[in-house]
Amino acid sequence: MNIIRTILAVAVILLTATPPAKAESPEKRKTTSLLLGVGHTNILDTYLSPEKYNGINLTLVSHTMRENASSWARTIHHEGNIAFADNRSGNGGEMAGSYTFRYGVLHKWRLGIGRRTLRVMAGGAVNTNLGFVYNTRNGNNPANARFSLDIGPAVAFDLPLGAPGHFRGVSISPGDCAHYPAVIRYEASVPLAGLMFSPNYGQTYYEIFTQGNYDHNVVPTTIGSTPSFRQMLTVDFRLARTTWRIGYLGTIEQAHVNNLKQHTYTHSLVIGFVKKFNWKPIR
Repeated sequence: MNIIRTILAVAVILLTATPPAKAESPEKRKTTSLLLGVGHTNILDTYLSPEKYNGINLTLVSHTMRENASSWARTIHHEGNIAFADNRSGNGGEMAGSYTFRYGVLHKWRLGIGRRTLRVMAGGAVNTNLGFVYNTRNGNNPANARFSLDIGPAVAFDLPLGAPGHFRGVSISPGDCAHYPAVIRYEASVPLAGLMFSPNYGQTYYEIFTQGNYDHNVVPTTIGSTPSFRQMLTVDFRLARTTWRIGYLGTIEQAHVNNLKQHTYTHSLVIGFVKKFNWKPIR
């Protein structure tokens, strides 16, 4: 129970963390991106089948960052996935879907590289994931529900490319006069500890929810039992009065709990647009 209390306490701290009042700036910025991704997925869930399934994955990503001229930023992330995959023989398939909510608090640093400024961000994030896997060949237990809550570090950086200008292009911080032809952005996160729902090996959902046979179905997790990693590398550029974002999204989600193994590996091409809103609050 101590680890559960610790996880929940850290999650509350991250969700309620507020940058120091003295660092507030009169100019604020909200950056929102909406991305659509398509790529390859590899799914394993030994509760349903010992086979690995390969197929196509569709992703919708919404990301919002709120910041000002202070050294802090908040991020809100929504991600939905749907995947369709087949086994090696092609006589069975799986369908998987998930929704992820992520809230992060990041500290910002600016490093000079020649005439450019590398912006580095690092902090922590709370992640919640809800999903399912459905197997078309499994008659007794055709589906498995997934739910997890975890906390862990998150990092990101923005690196502008090309000669800076004052009018057209992409800026990287609120109040910046310099605009660049393109900006490379990278972000990554790793779950360190959390909680996960999982049936036990051979246990049915009928036993859990109808007969009330609880068998450690809410499991504390660490990076050792759920070694996972998410990263995204993109490029922002201006075209037809719109800021576009295109790049790569890769996720490695793994778990080995209750004598069951599961993983989902995805590699996707993402493309979408970015909107930035700058304003000065009235005092």
